[in-house]
Parts: sequence; structure tokens; C-alpha cells
Amino acid sequence: MTTTAPDAGGPTLPTPDGAPTPAAREEAAREGDARATAPGSSPWQLARRELGRRPAVRVSLCVVLLFVLMAVAAPWLGALGGWSPDEFDKTAIDPYLGGQPLGSFGGISAEHWLGVEPVTGRDLFARVVHGAQVSLLIAFAATAIVVLTGTAAGIAAGYFGGRVDAALSRLMDLTMSFPSLIFMIAMLSVAKDVNRIVLMTAVIGLFGWPGVARVVRGQTLSLKHREYVDAARVGGATSWRILTRDILPGVSGPVIAYTTLLIPGMISTEAALSYLGVGVRPPTPSWGQMIAESVAFYETDPMYFVIPSVFLFLAVLAFTLLGDALRDILDPRGGRT
Repeated sequence: MTTTAPDAGGPTLPTPDGAPTPAAREEAAREGDARATAPGSSPWQLARRELGRRPAVRVSLCVVLLFVLMAVAAPWLGALGGWSPDEFDKTAIDPYLGGQPLGSFGGISAEHWLGVEPVTGRDLFARVVHGAQVSLLIAFAATAIVVLTGTAAGIAAGYFGGRVDAALSRLMDLTMSFPSLIFMIAMLSVAKDVNRIVLMTAVIGLFGWPGVARVVRGQTLSLKHREYVDAARVGGATSWRILTRDILPGVSGPVIAYTTLLIPGMISTEAALSYLGVGVRPPTPSWGQMIAESVAFYETDPMYFVIPSVFLFLAVLAFTLLGDALRDILDPRGGRT
């Protein structure tokens, strides 16, 4: 059985056993990339069109939007519940049983929708929604720092090459060689009278940018010798114009996908640092801090442990599923490797 060579312009037929030839697989990959970068389709338009076809991803997107709205509207939601996150309700706990919540399931009632904290009687609903605000604020702000820094460094290293590439690549290697969690704990432990949210955002962002920079550098290396980039260079376009008009749109798809995958990691990092006691400090609520405090009551009041854990789990799961879907759509080759 004969096949037409791929460079002859004819169709590439499958092998006798029905499996596609390597040339056919490569052609299919090129067609997928061509669809992903079709003219007139921005990464956001492509993502919106493809995400609408996946029911599971639509559910994840709805959960993500719900958490974002909950974080934005935390003060109003807390007021709707009738309690502030720092307000004690001694009538909701039993002082003769070590401050255990009165009633079933951790004191869940019409007055306290998710129950109350043991000993203090603080409303869990108010603390959970305000904890979402803190966790998502740190996650989004740290992700913005990571993406902006990593994208700028990756484009500069890939486009200019030479000494610029060598210096930035060595800086990426140096940053990635640090045991980031240990350094985060050490830096947050020695800082005392500072804004913990700003400090955590800066420290998390400091160690996260090299991953984005490596992805962007690889994409930039593949784009800077394309015909349209060479044409712009020959036409007298400045480096800044080429970077912003030709290179940046070409790397935006993988960057968007990588950004969505970064957010659940940032949420988990903030929760882990707060759990270890070096993150957000009381009375500011945080999911990781609430889980740490609930460990002492997991036998007598398991709902105190379950509620913040479920919220943290759902947030990380929803962002992860959404990020995986965006990676498959916007960076198909990255998803295959």
C-alpha cells in the first residue's frame, strides 16, 4: 500500500494496521495549533467558545465565580448573616462543656448559618466569607506579580538572547534552587510589625515567577524567527513594538492557561503558611488559620474542621479543573507534553 509523501501536497494515508503515520500525527498537531491561533480569534474568544462545550468546566467556572463574588461581597454577606467575623456570641456556647457550641452540627441554626467556633462563639459563616476574601486576595495579587514578572523576564530572555538570556536564565535557576517553603517560613517569621497580607503576597510572588518565565522564554524563542516578526524587523519596527504587537499576543494563550493553574497553588500556599502560624494572624480570618485552630476540636466539634476544609477543597478543585481545561484549549502542545 502506497502513501503520498506529506511534502508532495497530497493526503497522508494511514498505515495498513489503521494507525496514523507520524506525518499524519504531526499534520493533525499543526491543524490543532492553527485552530488555536486562528485569525480573528483572541485567546479569550477561543476559551469562551470551547469552554461552553464542556459541562464539567462550566460547573467549575460557576464555582470559581461564586467564590470570587463571595470574596468581593464578604462585608455585605457578613452583615446579612447578622455577625461580624470578630464578634463573640457567648450565648451560642456551653461554658460548662469547655465552650462547646450549643445545638447539633457545631451550632448550626437560623442565627448562625454554619455554626460557631468553640470557646469564642464567633460566627463561622462570617469568618469563612471573610477568609475567602483574604485567601483570594493574596492568591490573585501574588499570581499577578508572578505572571507580570515572569512574562517580562521570559520575553526579554527569549527575544534578546545573548547575555540578557544568560543572566536571566541563571537568575531563574538560582531562584528555583531555593527551598521556597523554608525561605517563606523564615522570612515571614522574622518580620513582625508589618502588614501580613502585603508581606505574604510579596514573598509568595518572589519565588513563583521563574516557572512562568521559562514557559514564556520557550514560546518567545519559537516566535521571534517567524516570518511576520522578521518582516516587522526589516520594516524598521522597534524592539518594543515587536515585543508588544507580535511576540506578546503569541505567548498570551499559554500565559492565560498557566495563570489559571497558578491560582490554586497560591491558595494552597497561603493556607499552608497560615496553618503553620506564619501567615495571616488573628483576628484576621483565613481558611488555613481556621483549619489549624480546629485541629484541637476535631473530636468534639468536627464541623469546625469540616467547614473551612470543604471551602478550601472546592476552591482549589474548581480553579484546577478550569486551569486544566484552559491549558488544553490555549496551549495544546503544552498539554500533550
